Amino acid sequence: MELKLLNDQGQAASNVAAPDTIFGRDYNEALIHQIVVAYQANARSGNRKQKDREEVHHTTKKPWRQKGTGRARAGMSSSPLWRGGGRIFPNSPDENFSHKVNKKMYRAGVCSILSQLAREDRLSVIEDLSVEAPKTKLLSQKLKGMGLDSVLVITDNLDENLLLASRNLPNVLVCEPRHADPVSLVFFKKVLITKPALAKIEEMLA
Repeated sequence: MELKLLNDQGQAASNVAAPDTIFGRDYNEALIHQIVVAYQANARSGNRKQKDREEVHHTTKKPWRQKGTGRARAGMSSSPLWRGGGRIFPNSPDENFSHKVNKKMYRAGVCSILSQLAREDRLSVIEDLSVEAPKTKLLSQKLKGMGLDSVLVITDNLDENLLLASRNLPNVLVCEPRHADPVSLVFFKKVLITKPALAKIEEMLA
């Protein structure tokens, strides 16, 4: 498998050899869906609290007598059937949304995503990406000159200038190989990997 090596103008200067075990796998849609859903679910926090019929503050007096009114039987106004009553299955702060995904499945899913990105010409390699100062304008102009508007940059050495310059760009994310998550790989239109980061990815997913 060969990946395009881009120059500073965003044009393909040459090719870089990449292992087929990582960048030449078949597209496994079910597995990719599973790891993306699991990643998003594991990022959720149980921060909602609802009250059940025991916790709502209502009188326990019977609203009306059991028989003779023509209305349905009612024991107390905190019933979940009543407006303002407790919830039947309330959300609690200790609710667990996590999904378990085996390491082997996760790596296979990431490899499948990378392979599909390479087939769709959305993944490229670059020697290095840096800016002279932590200015958003400099990075924006550089990416615009390369024809990139939505890009995930995976770099081995997280340069502080590059990180600070990218923070205010909504469609640009700079991260290290170990922080390249499945959601970001799927979300961005283009993925740029520096040469040292490519070697690290191959070592991680081998």
